[in-house]
Amino acid sequence: MSAAAIMTPEPAPIVACTVSRDVSNFDLLIEDMESELGESWGDLGFDEAIAFLDQPDSEALEFIALALDQDDETNLDVITKIIAAAKKKGLRVILIAEEVSPIALHQLLRIGADDFVPYPLPEGALHEAIDRLGQSDAPAQISAHIAPPSFGSATSANGSILAVHGMSGGVGATTFATNLAWELANMGGQKKNPQPAPRVCLIDLDFQYGSVATYLDLPRREVVFETLTDTANMDAESFRAALLTFNDKLHILTAPPDMLPLDIIGPEDIERLLTVARSNFDFVIIDMPSTVVQWTETVLSKSDVYFTLLELDMRTAQNALRMIRALQAEDLPVEKLRFGLNRAPKFTDLNGKSRIKRLAESLDISIDLLLPDGGRQVTQANDHGLPLSESAAKCPLRKELQKLAQSIFDVHVAADAAAR
Repeated sequence: MSAAAIMTPEPAPIVACTVSRDVSNFDLLIEDMESELGESWGDLGFDEAIAFLDQPDSEALEFIALALDQDDETNLDVITKIIAAAKKKGLRVILIAEEVSPIALHQLLRIGADDFVPYPLPEGALHEAIDRLGQSDAPAQISAHIAPPSFGSATSANGSILAVHGMSGGVGATTFATNLAWELANMGGQKKNPQPAPRVCLIDLDFQYGSVATYLDLPRREVVFETLTDTANMDAESFRAALLTFNDKLHILTAPPDMLPLDIIGPEDIERLLTVARSNFDFVIIDMPSTVVQWTETVLSKSDVYFTLLELDMRTAQNALRMIRALQAEDLPVEKLRFGLNRAPKFTDLNGKSRIKRLAESLDISIDLLLPDGGRQVTQANDHGLPLSESAAKCPLRKELQKLAQSIFDVHVAADAAAR
C-alpha cells in the first residue's frame, strides 16, 4: 500500500441527509447534525432529494431531517413526494419546522413523517429525536440503546398509583403530572438518595385533549389505541410495546393519536390496565381528564393518592364542591383526595393567604399543596417538550414539585424497608 493511501482516510459514509429549500436558513440544524454525525451527513434541496432517493446511493441512508418554514407550505405536494419516497426506501423522517401551521404538520405526520422537532431547536432536541427513532425498527447504529423496563408477573410487585385530576381546564394538571413523574424517575441512585431509582410510568387517560406527549415531545402511536381497546388480551409484553421512553428513565403511555370518546373503554378495561401497570412499576402517575366519567370511580378506588388541582377562583371552587358531593353521595373514598392550589399567592401576599383559608373553609377541605406560579417558564418548557428540571431548574414550581417527589419517595422507601 502506498504512503498516499495510508495518509488519506476513507471518506465517512453518509448515513443521513438534511432536506430543505435552503439549509442556510437552519444554521442550528447544521450545528446539531455535525455534533451528532460528524461528517457522515449531507444536504439536499427538494428537487435533488426526489432524484437522489431514486438512486442506489440512497440505500446507505438511515434517516432524513426535513427542514421547513412557513414559506414552504406552498410546496406541500413536493414535500409529500419526498416523504413518500423516503418511506418507500425504509427511511425515517424527522420534521424540523419553524412557524409551520398545525394543519400542515398534521398532514405531513399522517402521511408518514416519524417525528417532529420545532425550530429553533431546543438544546438536545435533535439528539432525542434520533434516539426516539430507535424505539421502533430504526437502524440500531443511529439510535441510542433504550433498555425496556424490567417487567414481571401481575403479582410480582405492588406499585403506588397517583392520579392527578384538574377541577377545570387550564389548572395545570398535566404539567403537574408530567413533572412529578419526571422528578420521581430521577430519585435514587444519588448521594442524597442512595436507594435504587424507582421505576415510573406516566399514563395519559385524557383521550381527547391529552397533552403528555406534547409536553415530552413524544409521538402518538396507533398501538396505544389497540392496547386500550383490547385489554382482555393485554399482558406485560403488549403493555410494554405501547410505552415510550423519555431520556431512558420515564415510561409513558400517551393518549391515542386521534380524539376518542372517553367511554371508549370501561371500568373493567381501566382495572386491567392499572393492574398490569402497578405490577411492573414502583409509581404509576395517571393524568385524568377533567370530566368525570364512568371509570373515574375505578381510578379513585385503585389510587393511593388522588391529587385534585384547584385555582383561587370561583370556577374551580364550585367544580370541587360538586365533585365532593358526588363522591359522598356514592359513598366513595373522598379521603383519598389531596387538594393542591396551583398558581398560589406568594408567601408575602397576606390577602391571598386569607383567601386560601376562606376557600378551604367553604369547601370543608384541607389544601395540602401550595404550588407557586411558574409563569412563562412553564409555558416555554411545555412548548419545547421538556420537563422543568431540564429547561428551568430554578423555577419555583419545579422546586416545589421536587420537594413533593422527595417526600413521596421517602414514604416509598420507608414502606419498602418495613415490608422487609
